[in-house]
Amino acid sequence: MAGVAQGQTRSAPSPTPRPSTPRVSAQQTSLDLAEYGVRLEPDARLIIVMSALDAAGFDPTPAGKRLSAFRALVRKDQTNLDPELRERLKNFFERKKLPSPATAADQAARYVSLAYALSPPPLLDAPERSDDLPGGVLEVLDFAPLVREFYRKSGIDERLNSYLHAYQAEADRLRQPTTEMVRATLSYLHTRPIIVTTQRVRVKSTDKKKNAAARYETVEHDRRFFIVPDLLAAPGAVNFRVIADDYFAIVPEGTDPTSSELRRGYLQFVIDPLVLKFNKEIALHREQVKQLLAARAKANAEVSPDVLLVVSRSLVAAADARFLLAARFAEVTNLQRLRLQQARDDAARAAIAKTAAGAKAAITDEAIASLVEDYENGAVLDFYFADQLHDVEAAGFDIANFFGDIMAAFDPAREAKRLAEAVIARDRAAAARKAHPRYSLWLIDPEAEVRNAADDSGNVVLISQLTEVEKLLQTRNYETAETHLKALLLEHPGDPRLLFTLGQTASLWARDTTDDELQSQRLNRALANYRLAVAAAAPETDKALLSRAHEAMGRILAFLERNDEAMKEFDAAIKIGEVAGGAYQDAIAGKKKLAQP
Repeated sequence: MAGVAQGQTRSAPSPTPRPSTPRVSAQQTSLDLAEYGVRLEPDARLIIVMSALDAAGFDPTPAGKRLSAFRALVRKDQTNLDPELRERLKNFFERKKLPSPATAADQAARYVSLAYALSPPPLLDAPERSDDLPGGVLEVLDFAPLVREFYRKSGIDERLNSYLHAYQAEADRLRQPTTEMVRATLSYLHTRPIIVTTQRVRVKSTDKKKNAAARYETVEHDRRFFIVPDLLAAPGAVNFRVIADDYFAIVPEGTDPTSSELRRGYLQFVIDPLVLKFNKEIALHREQVKQLLAARAKANAEVSPDVLLVVSRSLVAAADARFLLAARFAEVTNLQRLRLQQARDDAARAAIAKTAAGAKAAITDEAIASLVEDYENGAVLDFYFADQLHDVEAAGFDIANFFGDIMAAFDPAREAKRLAEAVIARDRAAAARKAHPRYSLWLIDPEAEVRNAADDSGNVVLISQLTEVEKLLQTRNYETAETHLKALLLEHPGDPRLLFTLGQTASLWARDTTDDELQSQRLNRALANYRLAVAAAAPETDKALLSRAHEAMGRILAFLERNDEAMKEFDAAIKIGEVAGGAYQDAIAGKKKLAQP
């Protein structure tokens, strides 16, 4: 998967899944993530290991970019770290560094696995060296004693609670978009995940008779999908781990769950137990699947010999491609509908229809290109499953019920021809990506890129688009505004104006919310986005934005009765001074109100 550092560890025989419960409704207004196996939780072990790794010299900050606010804080806190310990940390990291072309995410992946192999602090005990450990953990297992020494000598134990608070704020920001991702994914599959499995375990007999009957008992296992924020991770790369029945998605700051590899990880969480449940049906086609894998191996591709794993990866790839295609088609259709309402004559309507048809053709090419990439990497059934999913999408069948017959029409000769048949569409998509810098925007609205090309910097266009968002906020169309802003953020990653407006949107949305839990989620999302805006802003040129962001955070924190934090934000706004477009006077008023008994 592009953009994902992966690793898997499985233990013991796989348990049997329970039957699926009723599917999640697309119209459901609220959703308890725990009921769908999802937990958003920071992990102290990860914070400690990644802080030690930062002291060792790991720095994923792109060239020319500033350190993230949290990384800068960690470095400031570790200024007085024992130089001799720092040197040993650096020596270990340099000695174990992966060769080029390994990315920053690749470098960190083994240490993330190590973090999850350690016991909780303060002990941070490492597992015994064993061939059962993942290869990545074995390679860096000797970093564990250095982590324990770092924990004792760096003072991080005293700062851990404040670090966890920052990580929890990021988890709170992720909650609402994660809910949207889970709802959309399960609605597409028309299913609900299996979150409890059962396993028959032999009970050790106390009967000393030689012929004593074997006794078994049924043991239940919870399946969980942990989303773990990592403020020290390499930006843009989700680190995915499967450990027994638990799935871990370690996500960097600023990740959007609705448009990231997080969805793929959750698809795997949903699909894996279904593959296991129907393993007998899949086994009937084992030799046929191996024929396809052998062909990929001849092409020097690295493929897994595990047929169940191949089926699971292929279905995940197919579901993700079909999901994205359906979502993009819906956006094109909505845009076409809006433009048709404003069209003045038949010629205009024909032009709009032609543009929409062209967009859908390009989106289809992109979906095929995605399937080709996964096929070449061993997901040799993804085209087959994509066809199967296309046939059942409109029918609304639960994929769990359809799974028993999913291999019925499998024809290895047909699947062997897929790459050759897809090459033209794949090449068209590759050419389009190269020709269109704002590719994701161009896919949905080809005319938008033409409009945007009038301004090379994109600044005038972005200001115009932000003006349109402001109009949406004035009419309290918060959901549409947030969707537009997220799309813009893909085109302008890290733009402080977009991050600030996302914070403003969540804050205004919270004000109009009567549900206490939803209000709290939106306020925390607003805080997280304002903090991201502050981290991304330039102190010399973005003083007004910084002033307004600090004052806005002060108001939210005061409302949440976190008065000490609110006072700091008001002080930060006041310290900037009186600047045009800032919030100096509002910050003074907020501080004065906060000081009143």
